[in-house]
Amino acid sequence: MDKEVADKLYNGLKKFYDASVTPDVFTSRYIVGSQTVSPTISDDLRAGAVKATILSIVVIFLYILLRFSKWQYSIGTIFSLLHDVLVTLAVFSWCRSFVPFTLEIDQHFIAAILTVIGFSMNDTVIVFDRIREYFRTGAHGRDRDTVINKAINDTLSRTIMTSLTVFLTILILFVFGGEVTRGFAFAMLIGVITGTYSSIFVAAPVLVDFDKKNQLANESESVEVVAKKTAPAAK
Repeated sequence: MDKEVADKLYNGLKKFYDASVTPDVFTSRYIVGSQTVSPTISDDLRAGAVKATILSIVVIFLYILLRFSKWQYSIGTIFSLLHDVLVTLAVFSWCRSFVPFTLEIDQHFIAAILTVIGFSMNDTVIVFDRIREYFRTGAHGRDRDTVINKAINDTLSRTIMTSLTVFLTILILFVFGGEVTRGFAFAMLIGVITGTYSSIFVAAPVLVDFDKKNQLANESESVEVVAKKTAPAAK
């Protein structure tokens, strides 16, 4: 395989050298260095990436469960993160065939995927925190769909502005960062776009779909009951 690669390299470049340059001379004199990545190392990288992604999703599920005390929020967050990872991977792989720069699924891409997971989760937590706040206060009624829609509308401008700022920063890195960071920046650009709309169009609908018993809307009622029990008796 190494000999075949060297021959193809020589055939492609021999027009730029004298006729006296033979394949052996070309290999010994003009090839500065070469590096081979064995299938074992590729399998290790893939296994490490899968383990890192699964571990991060499990930790995020537990964190959201502890923060919001309801598993529906965790399910909505996980579905949103899986959507972001799969769409980023699909677009990244699909664009490899026609973009004018190199796209490699390597450590930089893995770092971009984990960064996208963190960015998307932060955006989803902001939306879910506003939903929980409105359910607890009962300021917008107890209808579940109305409260969730109001919470999304109130956080929409913040979500767009934050994502736009990050997108512009990554775009500058993509344009002026050079070939080393171009694959990372390209994956991040995709992830920022998917992470922005997934918090609204994936996480929130999944939250509603898994709330079959209307437990989220009943949260405000339980808070009012606890408040009445702990309030001091009127004189």
